[in-house]
Amino acid sequence: MRLTTVGTGTAAPHAARVQAGHLVETSDTTVLLDCGSGVAFRLAELAIDWTRITHVALSHFHADHVLDLPTLLVAWRYGTLPPRTTPIEIVGPPGSAAIVDRLTEALGIDYRGYGFDVIVHELDFGGRLELGPSTTLVSHKVPHTEESVAYSVESAGRKLVYTGDTAYDEDWARWGEDCDLLLCECSLPSAMAVPSHLTPEQVGALAAIAKPAVLALTHLYPPVEQVDIRALVAAHYAGPVVIAFDGWRTEL
Repeated sequence: MRLTTVGTGTAAPHAARVQAGHLVETSDTTVLLDCGSGVAFRLAELAIDWTRITHVALSHFHADHVLDLPTLLVAWRYGTLPPRTTPIEIVGPPGSAAIVDRLTEALGIDYRGYGFDVIVHELDFGGRLELGPSTTLVSHKVPHTEESVAYSVESAGRKLVYTGDTAYDEDWARWGEDCDLLLCECSLPSAMAVPSHLTPEQVGALAAIAKPAVLALTHLYPPVEQVDIRALVAAHYAGPVVIAFDGWRTEL
């Protein structure tokens, strides 16, 4: 399993970080976890073959996690020759089908006539979906919006957990216990803490419960980069910490 953090940013425009998007490649699937603004063009900049994406999994419906989904749908039809013919599967919490329709209808995109099937799977909280013969996606409710979920991607004995956006919650930390990699949001410094996102100190406390082999941090607002993130996390969690950037890659 390979992870590429395509977009590690947030709703705040950033010169080096586009919005949320993370590519997970296994032996039989290529899954894009979230698809915020800038992700489609960052995929190209990183020389990633975006035509090979088989699944897009949405953690929730905030703009910085979904805005480039229409861009990719159009690209698969008009941005490559020959146009795509293989299906694309979109996975998300309940309400995802309506979000896909609303996004595309607002832009005049008739994706149903694009020549490839677009299959939307709405996973109940705690739902499982076999993405391929050896790859499974599992969802878990997290506290952020009504629909927000974390995901685990499991393949060939490896497990990656992606929090999406979340508040402090020990339940999902226990759910993700002993994963090979925890890709966790780390939004704001404690001086600017809000109830719906995590500070470095909270990330460290949750990682101490989850005990991942590697902790990678994403969804960083500019102010959190002004504090010593590693030291604040390390006060609670002793394992390896990566402050992810757009284009960081790792093999699990």
